[in-house]
Amino acid sequence: MLWLLVIVGVVGVLVYSKLRGSGIESEVATVGNVFPSQAFTLLNATGYVVPQTKADVASKATGRLERLDVEEGSYVKKDQILAQLENRDLIASLNQAAANVAVAKTDRQKAEAELKESTLALNRLRTLVLKKFVSQELYDAAIARHEKAVAAVESAKSAIAAAEASHRGAQVSLDYTFIRAPFDGVILSKHADIGDILAPFSSTMLSKGSVVSMADMNTLEVEVDVAESNLNQVSVGQPCEIQLDALPDDRFRCAVDRIVPTVDRTKATVLVKVRFIDKNDRILPDMSAKVAFLSRELTPDQQKPLSSVPDAAIVTRGADRVAFVLQGKRVKKIPVETGEHIGDLVVVKKGLKTGDQVVLSPSEKLKDGAEVRIREAEKS
Repeated sequence: MLWLLVIVGVVGVLVYSKLRGSGIESEVATVGNVFPSQAFTLLNATGYVVPQTKADVASKATGRLERLDVEEGSYVKKDQILAQLENRDLIASLNQAAANVAVAKTDRQKAEAELKESTLALNRLRTLVLKKFVSQELYDAAIARHEKAVAAVESAKSAIAAAEASHRGAQVSLDYTFIRAPFDGVILSKHADIGDILAPFSSTMLSKGSVVSMADMNTLEVEVDVAESNLNQVSVGQPCEIQLDALPDDRFRCAVDRIVPTVDRTKATVLVKVRFIDKNDRILPDMSAKVAFLSRELTPDQQKPLSSVPDAAIVTRGADRVAFVLQGKRVKKIPVETGEHIGDLVVVKKGLKTGDQVVLSPSEKLKDGAEVRIREAEKS
Protein backbone atom coordinates (compact mmCIF):
# COMPACT_ATOMS: atom_id res chain seq x y z
CA MET A 1 0.00 0.00 0.00
CA LEU A 2 2.83 2.34 0.80
CA TRP A 3 4.43 1.82 -2.60
CA LEU A 4 1.05 2.24 -4.28
CA LEU A 5 0.54 5.62 -2.62
CA VAL A 6 4.01 6.74 -3.70
CA ILE A 7 3.35 5.73 -7.30
CA VAL A 8 -0.02 7.55 -7.36
CA GLY A 9 1.61 10.70 -5.97
CA VAL A 10 4.38 10.69 -8.55
CA VAL A 11 1.92 10.17 -11.39
CA GLY A 12 -0.21 13.05 -10.08
CA VAL A 13 2.76 15.37 -9.98
CA LEU A 14 3.74 14.44 -13.54
CA VAL A 15 0.20 14.97 -14.82
CA TYR A 16 -0.10 18.36 -13.07
CA SER A 17 3.27 19.47 -14.44
CA LYS A 18 2.29 18.50 -17.98
CA LEU A 19 -1.08 20.24 -17.72
CA ARG A 20 0.46 23.38 -16.26
CA GLY A 21 3.13 23.46 -18.90
CA SER A 22 0.77 22.86 -21.80
CA GLY A 23 0.38 25.57 -24.39
CA ILE A 24 2.91 27.94 -25.90
CA GLU A 25 4.04 30.62 -23.50
CA SER A 26 3.18 33.99 -25.03
CA GLU A 27 3.06 37.66 -24.15
CA VAL A 28 -0.16 39.50 -25.02
CA ALA A 29 -1.19 43.12 -25.54
CA THR A 30 -4.56 44.83 -25.81
CA VAL A 31 -5.82 46.68 -28.87
CA GLY A 32 -6.25 50.33 -27.89
CA ASN A 33 -6.88 53.75 -29.38
CA VAL A 34 -4.28 56.14 -30.70
CA PHE A 35 -4.77 59.71 -31.88
CA PRO A 36 -3.03 60.86 -35.09
CA SER A 37 -2.01 64.09 -33.34
CA GLN A 38 0.78 62.14 -31.65
CA ALA A 39 2.63 62.14 -34.97
CA PHE A 40 2.57 65.97 -35.10
CA THR A 41 3.30 66.71 -31.45
CA LEU A 42 6.28 68.99 -30.85
CA LEU A 43 5.95 69.39 -27.11
CA ASN A 44 3.79 68.15 -24.22
CA ALA A 45 2.95 70.08 -21.07
CA THR A 46 0.56 69.71 -18.15
CA GLY A 47 -1.64 72.29 -16.49
CA TYR A 48 -5.11 73.07 -15.20
CA VAL A 49 -8.37 74.43 -16.55
CA VAL A 50 -9.07 77.91 -15.19
CA PRO A 51 -11.78 80.48 -15.96
CA GLN A 52 -10.53 83.78 -17.30
CA THR A 53 -13.55 85.53 -15.76
CA LYS A 54 -14.14 84.57 -12.12
CA ALA A 55 -15.42 86.53 -9.12
CA ASP A 56 -16.13 86.23 -5.42
CA VAL A 57 -19.45 88.06 -5.23
CA ALA A 58 -20.06 90.18 -2.13
CA SER A 59 -22.16 93.12 -1.01
CA LYS A 60 -20.86 96.63 -0.38
CA ALA A 61 -23.26 96.85 2.56
CA THR A 62 -22.88 95.14 5.91
CA GLY A 63 -25.76 93.20 7.38
CA ARG A 64 -27.44 89.85 7.98
CA LEU A 65 -28.08 87.58 5.00
CA GLU A 66 -31.84 87.21 4.72
CA ARG A 67 -32.29 85.41 1.38
CA LEU A 68 -30.13 83.21 -0.88
CA ASP A 69 -31.61 82.25 -4.23
CA VAL A 70 -28.82 80.11 -5.77
CA GLU A 71 -26.99 76.84 -5.17
CA GLU A 72 -23.75 75.37 -6.47
CA GLY A 73 -24.13 74.73 -10.18
CA SER A 74 -26.87 77.33 -10.72
CA TYR A 75 -26.70 79.19 -14.05
CA VAL A 76 -27.23 82.91 -13.57
CA LYS A 77 -27.56 85.94 -15.84
CA LYS A 78 -25.90 89.31 -15.46
CA ASP A 79 -27.65 91.53 -12.83
CA GLN A 80 -29.73 88.58 -11.58
CA ILE A 81 -30.37 88.82 -7.81
CA LEU A 82 -28.38 86.11 -6.03
CA ALA A 83 -29.03 87.05 -2.41
CA GLN A 84 -30.50 89.78 -0.21
CA LEU A 85 -29.48 91.38 3.08
CA GLU A 86 -31.84 92.56 5.78
CA ASN A 87 -33.05 95.98 4.58
CA ARG A 88 -36.20 97.08 6.41
CA ASP A 89 -34.44 100.12 7.87
CA LEU A 90 -33.24 101.18 4.42
CA ILE A 91 -36.73 100.78 2.96
CA ALA A 92 -37.98 103.14 5.69
CA SER A 93 -35.22 105.64 4.85
CA LEU A 94 -36.14 105.41 1.16
CA ASN A 95 -39.80 106.10 1.94
CA GLN A 96 -38.82 109.09 4.08
CA ALA A 97 -36.63 110.44 1.27
CA ALA A 98 -39.52 110.04 -1.19
CA ALA A 99 -41.79 111.98 1.21
CA ASN A 100 -39.20 114.77 1.47
CA VAL A 101 -39.21 115.04 -2.34
CA ALA A 102 -42.99 115.40 -2.30
CA VAL A 103 -42.80 118.11 0.39
CA ALA A 104 -40.15 120.03 -1.59
CA LYS A 105 -42.31 119.91 -4.72
CA THR A 106 -45.30 121.25 -2.75
CA ASP A 107 -43.17 124.10 -1.40
CA ARG A 108 -42.16 124.92 -4.96
CA GLN A 109 -45.80 125.11 -6.02
CA LYS A 110 -46.50 127.52 -3.14
CA ALA A 111 -43.46 129.63 -4.08
CA GLU A 112 -44.54 129.75 -7.73
CA ALA A 113 -48.05 130.83 -6.73
CA GLU A 114 -46.58 133.61 -4.57
CA LEU A 115 -44.35 134.65 -7.50
CA LYS A 116 -47.32 134.81 -9.83
CA GLU A 117 -49.29 136.98 -7.40
CA SER A 118 -46.36 139.32 -6.75
CA THR A 119 -45.74 139.68 -10.49
CA LEU A 120 -49.37 140.72 -11.13
CA ALA A 121 -49.25 143.20 -8.25
CA LEU A 122 -45.99 144.69 -9.45
CA ASN A 123 -47.33 145.14 -12.98
CA ARG A 124 -50.42 146.99 -11.66
CA LEU A 125 -48.37 149.28 -9.42
CA ARG A 126 -45.93 150.05 -12.25
CA THR A 127 -48.77 151.58 -14.25
CA LEU A 128 -50.21 153.43 -11.26
CA VAL A 129 -46.89 154.86 -10.11
CA LEU A 130 -46.29 156.38 -13.57
CA LYS A 131 -49.64 158.20 -13.26
CA LYS A 132 -48.77 159.30 -9.70
CA PHE A 133 -51.76 157.38 -8.30
CA VAL A 134 -49.60 155.48 -5.72
CA SER A 135 -46.53 156.44 -3.80
CA GLN A 136 -43.00 155.41 -4.72
CA GLU A 137 -42.64 153.63 -1.40
CA LEU A 138 -45.56 151.30 -2.17
CA TYR A 139 -44.04 150.53 -5.58
CA ASP A 140 -40.64 149.76 -4.03
CA ALA A 141 -42.29 147.38 -1.58
CA ALA A 142 -43.96 145.53 -4.48
CA ILE A 143 -40.56 145.19 -6.22
CA ALA A 144 -39.00 143.76 -3.05
CA ARG A 145 -41.89 141.31 -2.65
CA HIS A 146 -41.46 140.15 -6.26
CA GLU A 147 -37.73 139.62 -5.86
CA LYS A 148 -38.36 137.68 -2.66
CA ALA A 149 -40.86 135.45 -4.48
CA VAL A 150 -38.32 134.80 -7.28
CA ALA A 151 -35.71 133.80 -4.69
CA ALA A 152 -38.26 131.55 -2.97
CA VAL A 153 -38.90 129.70 -6.25
CA GLU A 154 -35.17 129.17 -6.80
CA SER A 155 -34.81 127.98 -3.22
CA ALA A 156 -37.69 125.54 -3.73
CA LYS A 157 -36.00 124.19 -6.87
CA SER A 158 -32.75 123.67 -4.95
CA ALA A 159 -34.67 121.94 -2.15
CA ILE A 160 -36.22 119.58 -4.68
CA ALA A 161 -32.79 118.78 -6.16
CA ALA A 162 -31.40 118.09 -2.67
CA ALA A 163 -34.41 115.91 -1.76
CA GLU A 164 -34.12 113.95 -5.00
CA ALA A 165 -30.37 113.44 -4.46
CA SER A 166 -31.11 112.15 -0.96
CA HIS A 167 -33.75 109.87 -2.44
CA ARG A 168 -31.27 108.49 -4.99
CA GLY A 169 -28.73 107.91 -2.21
CA ALA A 170 -31.32 105.99 -0.21
CA GLN A 171 -32.15 103.95 -3.32
CA VAL A 172 -28.47 103.13 -3.88
CA SER A 173 -28.09 102.08 -0.25
CA LEU A 174 -31.11 99.82 -0.64
CA ASP A 175 -29.74 98.37 -3.89
CA TYR A 176 -26.54 97.43 -2.08
CA THR A 177 -28.56 94.95 -0.02
CA PHE A 178 -29.40 93.04 -3.23
CA ILE A 179 -26.39 91.01 -4.33
CA ARG A 180 -26.42 90.66 -8.12
CA ALA A 181 -24.42 88.61 -10.60
CA PRO A 182 -21.70 90.73 -12.27
CA PHE A 183 -21.80 88.62 -15.46
CA ASP A 184 -23.39 85.51 -16.97
CA GLY A 185 -21.95 82.41 -15.37
CA VAL A 186 -22.24 79.43 -13.06
CA ILE A 187 -22.13 79.37 -9.25
CA LEU A 188 -19.06 77.41 -8.18
CA SER A 189 -19.35 77.55 -4.40
CA LYS A 190 -21.23 79.16 -1.52
CA HIS A 191 -19.42 80.97 1.28
CA ALA A 192 -22.38 82.11 3.39
CA ASP A 193 -25.80 80.87 4.48
CA ILE A 194 -29.00 82.57 5.58
CA GLY A 195 -28.47 84.25 8.94
CA ASP A 196 -24.75 84.90 8.49
CA ILE A 197 -23.43 88.41 9.01
CA LEU A 198 -21.73 89.86 5.94
CA ALA A 199 -18.90 92.31 6.42
CA PRO A 200 -17.03 92.44 3.10
CA PHE A 201 -14.35 94.93 4.14
CA SER A 202 -13.63 93.54 7.60
CA SER A 203 -14.60 89.86 7.59
CA THR A 204 -13.84 87.92 10.78
CA MET A 205 -14.55 84.46 12.14
CA LEU A 206 -18.02 85.72 13.08
CA SER A 207 -18.75 87.29 9.70
CA LYS A 208 -18.36 86.41 6.05
CA GLY A 209 -16.78 88.41 3.23
CA SER A 210 -18.30 87.04 0.03
CA VAL A 211 -21.53 85.13 -0.52
CA VAL A 212 -20.71 82.99 -3.57
CA SER A 213 -17.96 82.35 -6.11
CA MET A 214 -18.93 82.23 -9.77
CA ALA A 215 -17.24 81.90 -13.14
CA ASP A 216 -18.05 82.45 -16.78
CA MET A 217 -17.73 78.99 -18.35
CA ASN A 218 -17.36 80.53 -21.81
CA THR A 219 -13.94 81.88 -20.77
CA LEU A 220 -12.39 78.57 -19.68
CA GLU A 221 -8.77 78.12 -20.71
CA VAL A 222 -5.81 75.96 -19.76
CA GLU A 223 -2.73 77.35 -18.05
CA VAL A 224 0.47 75.34 -18.54
CA ASP A 225 4.09 75.89 -17.57
CA VAL A 226 6.51 75.50 -20.47
CA ALA A 227 10.24 75.21 -19.81
CA GLU A 228 12.03 78.28 -21.10
CA SER A 229 14.36 76.00 -23.09
CA ASN A 230 11.31 74.82 -25.10
CA LEU A 231 9.75 78.24 -25.55
CA ASN A 232 11.01 78.47 -29.14
CA GLN A 233 8.59 75.64 -30.03
CA VAL A 234 5.54 77.64 -28.83
CA SER A 235 3.92 80.59 -30.59
CA VAL A 236 0.66 82.53 -30.31
CA GLY A 237 -2.04 80.95 -32.46
CA GLN A 238 -0.28 77.59 -32.59
CA PRO A 239 -2.70 74.62 -32.83
CA CYS A 240 -2.86 72.36 -29.80
CA GLU A 241 -4.79 69.37 -28.54
CA ILE A 242 -5.95 68.93 -24.95
CA GLN A 243 -6.60 65.72 -23.05
CA LEU A 244 -8.34 66.00 -19.69
CA ASP A 245 -7.67 63.41 -17.00
CA ALA A 246 -11.40 63.36 -16.25
CA LEU A 247 -12.24 62.64 -19.93
CA PRO A 248 -9.41 60.38 -21.10
CA ASP A 249 -11.19 59.18 -24.26
CA ASP A 250 -11.76 62.67 -25.66
CA ARG A 251 -9.44 65.20 -27.29
CA PHE A 252 -10.28 68.89 -27.60
CA ARG A 253 -8.96 71.28 -30.22
CA CYS A 254 -7.37 74.44 -28.88
CA ALA A 255 -4.84 77.13 -29.73
CA VAL A 256 -2.22 79.16 -27.89
CA ASP A 257 -3.91 82.39 -26.82
CA ARG A 258 -1.26 84.21 -24.78
CA ILE A 259 2.31 83.77 -23.60
CA VAL A 260 2.85 85.61 -20.32
CA PRO A 261 6.06 87.64 -20.76
CA THR A 262 7.54 86.62 -17.40
CA VAL A 263 9.83 83.74 -16.44
CA ASP A 264 9.37 81.95 -13.11
CA ARG A 265 12.92 81.92 -11.71
CA THR A 266 12.26 79.09 -9.27
CA LYS A 267 10.99 76.71 -11.97
CA ALA A 268 12.59 78.24 -15.11
CA THR A 269 9.20 78.11 -16.85
CA VAL A 270 6.94 80.48 -18.76
CA LEU A 271 3.17 80.53 -18.28
CA VAL A 272 1.27 79.78 -21.50
CA LYS A 273 -2.51 80.20 -21.75
CA VAL A 274 -4.36 77.98 -24.19
CA ARG A 275 -7.95 78.66 -25.26
CA PHE A 276 -10.50 76.02 -26.20
CA ILE A 277 -11.86 75.85 -29.74
CA ASP A 278 -14.13 72.89 -28.99
CA LYS A 279 -16.54 73.82 -26.17
CA ASN A 280 -17.97 71.14 -23.92
CA ASP A 281 -20.24 71.39 -20.87
CA ARG A 282 -18.28 68.61 -19.18
CA ILE A 283 -15.15 70.77 -18.95
CA LEU A 284 -14.96 72.21 -15.44
CA PRO A 285 -12.56 74.59 -13.66
CA ASP A 286 -9.47 73.10 -12.00
CA MET A 287 -9.50 69.93 -14.12
CA SER A 288 -6.04 68.54 -14.77
CA ALA A 289 -5.07 68.77 -18.44
CA LYS A 290 -2.34 67.59 -20.79
CA VAL A 291 -1.58 69.90 -23.72
CA ALA A 292 0.11 68.72 -26.92
CA PHE A 293 1.59 71.56 -28.98
CA LEU A 294 1.26 70.56 -32.65
CA SER A 295 3.33 71.37 -35.69
CA ARG A 296 0.23 71.95 -37.84
CA GLU A 297 -3.57 72.04 -37.76
CA LEU A 298 -5.29 68.64 -37.82
CA THR A 299 -7.83 67.68 -40.48
CA PRO A 300 -11.26 66.42 -39.31
CA ASP A 301 -10.24 62.81 -40.04
CA GLN A 302 -7.09 63.20 -37.95
CA GLN A 303 -9.11 64.25 -34.93
CA LYS A 304 -10.72 60.79 -34.59
CA PRO A 305 -9.11 57.97 -32.57
CA LEU A 306 -7.76 54.95 -34.44
CA SER A 307 -7.38 51.33 -33.30
CA SER A 308 -3.74 50.39 -32.83
CA VAL A 309 -1.48 47.63 -31.50
CA PRO A 310 2.23 47.30 -30.93
CA ASP A 311 4.03 46.60 -34.18
CA ALA A 312 5.23 43.24 -32.81
CA ALA A 313 1.65 41.89 -32.81
CA ILE A 314 1.42 41.92 -36.62
CA VAL A 315 3.29 39.18 -38.52
CA THR A 316 3.35 37.86 -42.08
CA ARG A 317 2.03 34.38 -42.78
CA GLY A 318 2.33 33.61 -46.46
CA ALA A 319 0.92 36.55 -48.38
CA ASP A 320 -1.21 37.84 -45.49
CA ARG A 321 -0.60 40.17 -42.58
CA VAL A 322 -2.18 38.51 -39.55
CA ALA A 323 -2.59 38.79 -35.81
CA PHE A 324 -3.30 36.04 -33.29
CA VAL A 325 -6.26 37.02 -31.11
CA LEU A 326 -6.65 35.35 -27.74
CA GLN A 327 -10.04 33.63 -27.31
CA GLY A 328 -10.12 31.85 -24.00
CA LYS A 329 -6.95 29.73 -23.84
CA ARG A 330 -6.59 29.40 -27.59
CA VAL A 331 -5.73 31.83 -30.36
CA LYS A 332 -7.40 32.60 -33.65
CA LYS A 333 -5.45 33.79 -36.66
CA ILE A 334 -7.14 36.86 -38.13
CA PRO A 335 -6.05 38.69 -41.31
CA VAL A 336 -5.59 42.42 -40.70
CA GLU A 337 -5.15 45.55 -42.75
CA THR A 338 -2.71 48.02 -41.27
CA GLY A 339 -2.04 51.70 -41.78
CA GLU A 340 0.66 54.15 -40.79
CA HIS A 341 2.98 53.81 -37.82
CA ILE A 342 2.66 56.20 -34.89
CA GLY A 343 5.64 55.74 -32.64
CA ASP A 344 5.87 52.04 -31.66
CA LEU A 345 2.25 51.45 -32.62
CA VAL A 346 0.71 50.52 -35.94
CA VAL A 347 -2.81 51.57 -36.96
CA VAL A 348 -5.22 48.69 -37.64
CA LYS A 349 -7.81 49.50 -40.30
CA LYS A 350 -9.55 46.10 -40.44
CA GLY A 351 -9.58 42.83 -38.54
CA LEU A 352 -9.23 43.94 -34.91
CA LYS A 353 -11.36 45.95 -32.55
CA THR A 354 -10.59 47.89 -29.40
CA GLY A 355 -10.25 45.58 -26.40
CA ASP A 356 -9.02 42.49 -28.28
CA GLN A 357 -6.01 40.75 -26.78
CA VAL A 358 -3.32 39.81 -29.30
CA VAL A 359 -0.14 37.80 -29.00
CA LEU A 360 3.12 39.74 -29.25
CA SER A 361 5.92 38.41 -31.42
CA PRO A 362 4.17 35.08 -32.22
CA SER A 363 6.60 32.31 -33.15
CA GLU A 364 6.39 30.17 -36.26
CA LYS A 365 5.15 27.30 -34.06
CA LEU A 366 1.99 29.23 -33.16
CA LYS A 367 -0.86 28.02 -35.37
CA ASP A 368 -4.55 28.88 -35.65
CA GLY A 369 -6.39 27.28 -32.70
CA ALA A 370 -3.25 26.60 -30.71
CA GLU A 371 -3.39 26.75 -26.94
CA VAL A 372 -1.28 29.44 -25.28
CA ARG A 373 -0.21 30.27 -21.81
CA ILE A 374 0.11 33.96 -20.93
CA ARG A 375 3.57 34.84 -19.78
CA GLU A 376 3.54 36.20 -16.27
CA ALA A 377 5.09 39.58 -15.68
CA GLU A 378 8.45 39.49 -13.95
CA LYS A 379 8.32 40.60 -10.36
CA SER A 380 10.54 43.50 -9.48
